[in-house]
Amino acid sequence: MTATLAAPDAMFVRAKSAPGRAAAPRMRAQTGVQQSDLQAVAQHMYALMLRNVASDGFQFTDPADPGTFSKAGCIIAAPSYPASQPGVDQDYVFNWTRDAAITAIELAAASVPTRPGAADQGLIDYVTFAKTCQDNATPTLAHACYTIDGRSRPWTEQSDGPALQTLAILQAFPELDAATRKVAVQIIGVNLGFLLGAYQDATTNLWEEHSGYSFFARAAQLRCLRAISTNTLGIAVPQGTAAAISWLESALPGHWDGTQYLSLLAPASTPTPVVEGYDPNIDIVQASIYGAIPYTDTRLLATAARLRQQWSDPASPSVYPINVADQQLGLGPLLGRYPADTYDGDVGDPVLGGHPWALCTCNFAELYYRLATEISTTRTVPYDDLSAGFFGQIGIDSGSTPDQAATALDGAADAMLQAVIYHSDNLELSEQFDGATGYEKSVRDLTWSYAAFLSAVRAKTARDVQG
Repeated sequence: MTATLAAPDAMFVRAKSAPGRAAAPRMRAQTGVQQSDLQAVAQHMYALMLRNVASDGFQFTDPADPGTFSKAGCIIAAPSYPASQPGVDQDYVFNWTRDAAITAIELAAASVPTRPGAADQGLIDYVTFAKTCQDNATPTLAHACYTIDGRSRPWTEQSDGPALQTLAILQAFPELDAATRKVAVQIIGVNLGFLLGAYQDATTNLWEEHSGYSFFARAAQLRCLRAISTNTLGIAVPQGTAAAISWLESALPGHWDGTQYLSLLAPASTPTPVVEGYDPNIDIVQASIYGAIPYTDTRLLATAARLRQQWSDPASPSVYPINVADQQLGLGPLLGRYPADTYDGDVGDPVLGGHPWALCTCNFAELYYRLATEISTTRTVPYDDLSAGFFGQIGIDSGSTPDQAATALDGAADAMLQAVIYHSDNLELSEQFDGATGYEKSVRDLTWSYAAFLSAVRAKTARDVQG
């Protein structure tokens, strides 16, 4: 079958829009606060995420070229484009290397039923399509965005993409058939060749807005190279990998300015932010979820504390009003990208301060869950002068036991995910929530939003969804 891009709307009844301009955000479906079963919700969101994954029998059409159809394994960022969603001027019907890799990690984590001895066709498709895109990458292998049939779309060069793609393929590798494993090894080899020549270079950052030395990209590259260096899959470790790991390990602390990790550094020898108002930036937390930054790094935790404070403290100039309201319900907070954000899905109508994002909130919740697990395992709370503010926000002090700390962290993460559920539209997740009303806004059905929710719930429950 060929799916139209409006197909997701037909599957669920939408709540009517909130009053406002034509691009009004969608209303949340819930009428009261409910404590949802997170594992059950994750199971449903897995199905919602799959609607953005193409197969031989489920194709997307290119809204700019209706005669072009998706190839199996293409993962669109969202089924949204301007003509289908008034007030949003962004076309997300493309395959971003980063978003697709993050989604593929969740596809690989799911328990998909197959015939005995059979491989996972969805992961085979992902790897096959990744090879098509890699073969068409221009001007460099770091190209970030591709059409639904695997051609380079004019876009930015982001060196986190090959690293995240390699990590996704490593996770998928056991579920591939023999022929696709050979393709996977080829993709990884090309990615590693590129990374070993580019890891010291500046790059366009995670949010595709500025170029510099990216904390997130460096963390993703480090995690990738470490995974390759210790792999047991028979994948050769290229010469220079150890030196690159050592260099990245030394470079990442250079982003610390004494109070927080800086998202982007200018090409200079001292920590200098590239853009004012860009810090604290949620991509620092994402560098622990998708990269190599330890959850127990107290500089990470100090940065995370500043992130939560700026969007939840009523005295903060960056506070989202919805977080103040949600606090009375025991929910949240919802988190955004960075203080000077202006993007809300319509670049022609910027909103100073931006809005909270579902994926940012889920990633922060996952930090809480992962840290809780680490504390429960090691029986050690990484409490010091740097992390005191982070722990104090959720009621943990220097006298708290590991069990008390873990319980508080779990509870704080649950409150964030419950806020995401409460403000969703029948569990469908857009890119953002309105910072004042909580209604969903920007592009609808963002694939990364679902993947981030799934990843956070896996961190809490240690259980996979059923494919």
